[in-house]
Amino acid sequence: MKTKHYSAAQGLALFGLAALPLAIQAQTTASENVDTVALNPLVVTATLAPRTAEETLSSVTVLDEATLRRQDPASITDLLRGQPGVDVTTNGSFGKNSSVYLRGTGNESTLLMIDGIRLRSATAGGAAWQFLDPRMFQRAEIVRGPRGSLYGADAVGGVVQLLTHEAQEGDPQPTISLGGGSFDTKRVSTTLSGTNGGTRYSFAASHFATDGEPVRRGGEDMGYDNTSVLARIAHTFENDAEVGVLALRARGNTEFDRFGAPSDTDFVQQVAGIYGEIPFTDTWRSRLTLSESRDEQDTSYTTGTSLFDTRSRAARWDNTLDFGPHQLVVGSEYMHDAIEATDEFVEESRDNVAVYAQALLDFSPFSIQTSLRHDDNEAFGRELTGGIALGFELDARHTLRASYGTAFRAPTFNDLYYRDEWGSEGNPDVDAETSRTFELGARGQYRSGFWDLAVYQSDIDDLIAWTPDPADPFRWTPMNVNEARIRGIELATGIELQHWTLQTALTWIDPENRSGANAGNRIQRRASQSARFDVDRELGEWSLGGSWIVQGHRYDDAANEDRIGGFGLLNLRAGWQFAPLWSARLTVENALDKEYETSRDYLNAGRAAFVSVHFGR
Repeated sequence: MKTKHYSAAQGLALFGLAALPLAIQAQTTASENVDTVALNPLVVTATLAPRTAEETLSSVTVLDEATLRRQDPASITDLLRGQPGVDVTTNGSFGKNSSVYLRGTGNESTLLMIDGIRLRSATAGGAAWQFLDPRMFQRAEIVRGPRGSLYGADAVGGVVQLLTHEAQEGDPQPTISLGGGSFDTKRVSTTLSGTNGGTRYSFAASHFATDGEPVRRGGEDMGYDNTSVLARIAHTFENDAEVGVLALRARGNTEFDRFGAPSDTDFVQQVAGIYGEIPFTDTWRSRLTLSESRDEQDTSYTTGTSLFDTRSRAARWDNTLDFGPHQLVVGSEYMHDAIEATDEFVEESRDNVAVYAQALLDFSPFSIQTSLRHDDNEAFGRELTGGIALGFELDARHTLRASYGTAFRAPTFNDLYYRDEWGSEGNPDVDAETSRTFELGARGQYRSGFWDLAVYQSDIDDLIAWTPDPADPFRWTPMNVNEARIRGIELATGIELQHWTLQTALTWIDPENRSGANAGNRIQRRASQSARFDVDRELGEWSLGGSWIVQGHRYDDAANEDRIGGFGLLNLRAGWQFAPLWSARLTVENALDKEYETSRDYLNAGRAAFVSVHFGR
C-alpha cells in the first residue's frame, strides 16, 4: 500500500486556498455595493455564446490581456502551467515538444482552437502548443469538462481557445516591444489596430529567437526561432450584417535531441478564416464560417528526413434564436482532413459531417443548458454526444451547478492508416475513445473576487493503445484495450483589493488505469497534485509580482516504476511606467534555478531573466 506524503509547501497551499474564499466574502460583506461584479469575465467557448463565468455552468478560467501583459510568458505552456485542472509536460524549454493535459486526459483529448478554428496534427492527434507565440493573443479561455456536443471530436478533457487581438475604437493605435535576455534570447513584437467607419482592423507581428539550453545533461544548446504574423479585418453594415477575415501564421525552426543526436524541425502553424453574419430578424442571427488550419513539421535527423503536413478545412453554419430569456443554437459543420507525409499511409484524407443543437434556458433562479451533436465520419463511423447542466442561484452571489456530458476522441491517421518498414501499421477497425463525465460545482461571485469549486468523475472506455504482436516484437498495431477512471477536485479563487491582484488554484486528480496489467496505477506523466499562486501589486508607476507553481511527482511509465519527482517554481516580474505610453518590464523565470523534469531525461531551463521596453497603450 502506497502512503501519500505532503510537503510543507503543499500544506501551505492547502491552507491558503482554504482561507482565501473567506477573506473574499468578508471583504465583499463590508462593501456597500454588491451589484458591481469583478473577476467575472465574459466567456464564449463554453456555450457558443457570450456568458459570464458564473452563467456558463462550467469550470472556466480566463487569462485576460492584463494577465498576459503582467506575466509576459515566453510560451503558451508557461501561461497554462498550474492553472486549475491543467497539467503540462515538455521535452525541454523553448519550442520543444509539449503536451497539455486537461483533467488527466491525453494531449489528443485537449482541443485547441484559435478564434473558433481548431488546430491540431491529424497524424499525431494533439496540438503543437510549443510553436505558438503568446504575444499574438489577447486572451485565453480554458473550459474544463467534455464539450463533444458542441465541438465534436477530441474535447474529452475540455477546450483551450486562444483569442487574437480585437480592434480598438478610434484612430490607429500602434504598439511595439523590444527585449532580450538569457540564452542570447531576442524578442520583438508590434501591433496596429483601429477603426474606420464600420471597419475594424488589427495587425500584429512578432519574432522570437534563442540559442536555448541543453535538454539533456551534457548535451548541446538547442535553439528555437519563431516568426508570426496576424491580420484581422471586419466590417459591420448599417443593417448590422457583418463580414470578417482572419489569417495567422507562425513559422520557424526548433532544434532537439533525438537519442543523443542533434536534430531539428522546420514548422508552420497556420489558421485562416472568413465569416459572414446576418440578422434575419430581431431574434434570429445566422453565421457562416469557412476556415482552414495547417500543421506542418519537416524534420531532419542524422538518418534522414520526415514530413507531416496536416490541412483541415471546415464549413460551419450557426443559427442563434432568442426567445425572451431563452436561447437556441442549431447548426451544422463539415470538416475535411488531408495529410501529406513521407511515411506511408493507406488513406490520406477523411470527411466528417455533423449537426448539433444547444438550448440555454433561464427560469431564474433555475437555469438549464442542454446540447446534442451527431458526427458521421467516413473513417471511424458515427458518434452521438450530449450534455446537460443544471444551475441554481442560491442568492445574488452564490450559484450551484451539476452537469453530465459525453465526448469522444477520434482515432488519428496514425491509429487508422500508418504503416512503417518494420510491419507496424494502423488498424482501420479501431473505434473512437468515448467518455462520460459527472460534475458538481459551486461558485461565489463578489464585488472584488470569486471562488469556484468543482468535483468530477470521468469514465473513459476504448482507450486506444499501440500493442506489440506476440509473434513479432517489432510489429505494433493499435487496439481498443484500455479503460480509465479520472476523479478530481479543483478550487480556484481570485481577488482584487487595494491595488493587489491575487489568483490561486489547487488541483487534486486521480487518473487511474482500470484495465490490463497496469490496472490500479496512475496514468503516466500526470501529476496528481498541483497549486499555483499569482500575486501582483501596483505601486504608482511601478508594479511587482510573482507566480509560485508547485506540482507533485508523476510516473514516466504505465507500470508506475519510473518516478519523476515533483518541483516548485518561482517566477518574478516587475514593471515601470517611466513615461506616457512607455514602460519597461523585467521577468525572472525559475528564479530559484530549480532543475526539474516533466518527461524523463528532458531538462527544462534553469534561471532565465528577460528585459523588455514597450511603447503603446
